[in-house]
Amino acid sequence: MPAITTNDLKTGITLELDNGLFQVIEFQHVKPGKGGAFVRTKLRNVRTGNVFDRTFNAGVRVEQAIINREEMQFLYRDGADFVFMNNESYEQMNVPPAALGEVADFMIEGMVAQVAFYGDDIIGVEIPASVELTIAETEPGVQGDRVSGARKPATLETGRVVQVPLFVETGDRIKVDTRTGEYMTRV
Repeated sequence: MPAITTNDLKTGITLELDNGLFQVIEFQHVKPGKGGAFVRTKLRNVRTGNVFDRTFNAGVRVEQAIINREEMQFLYRDGADFVFMNNESYEQMNVPPAALGEVADFMIEGMVAQVAFYGDDIIGVEIPASVELTIAETEPGVQGDRVSGARKPATLETGRVVQVPLFVETGDRIKVDTRTGEYMTRV
């Protein structure tokens, strides 16, 4: 693995530290009036999602992890696992729900995703910032209840429950933000 110095850190770089993988979320080079320079970072554990702060002395060497990303298509669910197909080699792979995290709530058959690998391990799956899903079930809006911004729960075709405006009905297609899980608009 290539070793880089803390002066070369950039947002999005993945590092191997203390037998774990960490992605740089923020970094700041600090040169105080007295003493040596240092780099203040905010790191996210790739496997658990935990975020923490860590300070490095300037110029310290750290190991950069090489992450391979492949475009894969979600085919279907096999029990609890999700089956993906590599778009180039047509090789199929079962992915456990733990590797998907929150993304699993937005996966529909035929969706294309970026699957990130570290060696042979899947460390993450990235999908578009918004997806269009169908409302599987929701209660009808109450006639006359027109409070500005009123919401009701709705179950999506994937099983995820989101808050939607009162005018949205069962069978409607809506756009959902996959980062926050919130309703964006009716399609």
